[in-house]
Amino acid sequence: MAGKEEQARMVPVFLKPSKDRRIVVFGGGEVAYRKCRQFRGFDITVIAEDAVDGISEVADRLIIAEVVPEEVAGYLDGAFAAVAATNSQELNAAIKDEALRCGVLANSAHGGGDLLLPSSVRKRNFTVAVSSEGSAPAFPPYVASKIDSFLGPEYEDMLDLLTELRKGLKERISRQPDRARFLAEVLADEAVWNLLRNGDRAGAEKEARKILEKYH
Repeated sequence: MAGKEEQARMVPVFLKPSKDRRIVVFGGGEVAYRKCRQFRGFDITVIAEDAVDGISEVADRLIIAEVVPEEVAGYLDGAFAAVAATNSQELNAAIKDEALRCGVLANSAHGGGDLLLPSSVRKRNFTVAVSSEGSAPAFPPYVASKIDSFLGPEYEDMLDLLTELRKGLKERISRQPDRARFLAEVLADEAVWNLLRNGDRAGAEKEARKILEKYH
C-alpha cells in the first residue's frame, strides 16, 4: 500500500446495559461513584476500603477490602470490564495492566486503558457522545456543554416525528434509497423545523406528510 498507513482510531460504541455483564470498579471515591453511574444497568461490583455515600445505591455489591494488585485478578473472573478508579495512579496502572492481561476491557481514571467513557449529552430520546480518545480529558466535557446548549427541544421533537413517519413507510415507499431520501428531505425542510421550534408538532407532521405525497 502506497503512503503511510493510517493509525487505527478508537471505535465509538454504545453498549446495551445488561445484568449479564459484570463491571468491576476498584475504588470508592467520587470518581468511582461517577463511573458506577455511567455503567448503570450493568451488574456492578465495587471493591474499596471505604466508599462515598451513594455508591451502595448504584452498585449491585460493595466489597469493603483493601485493593491489592496481587488480588485484582481474583475479582476479574467472568468480568466484562474493569474500572480502575482509586486515588493512586500507580495502583490504577497495576489494575489496568492486570485487567488487560486477563482479557478484560480496562478503563482507568489515569488513562491508558482500552475502554474510554465519553462525555455525553443525554436528551429524552437520543444521546450524543464526545471523546478526545484520552489526549485531553478537559476537552470532551467542554464540547459536550456546547452541544447541549445548541440542541433545543425541537431536536427531540424531530426524532419523534421521524420515528412516527417510519411506521408503515415500507408500504408507502418500496425502495430503501427512496425512504432514506424522504427522511433526509424532512430533516432538511426548514418549514418543518420552524413548526417544531414553535411547538406545533401536528403542523410539522402535516408538512412532512406533504413531502411524502411526492413519493407516491
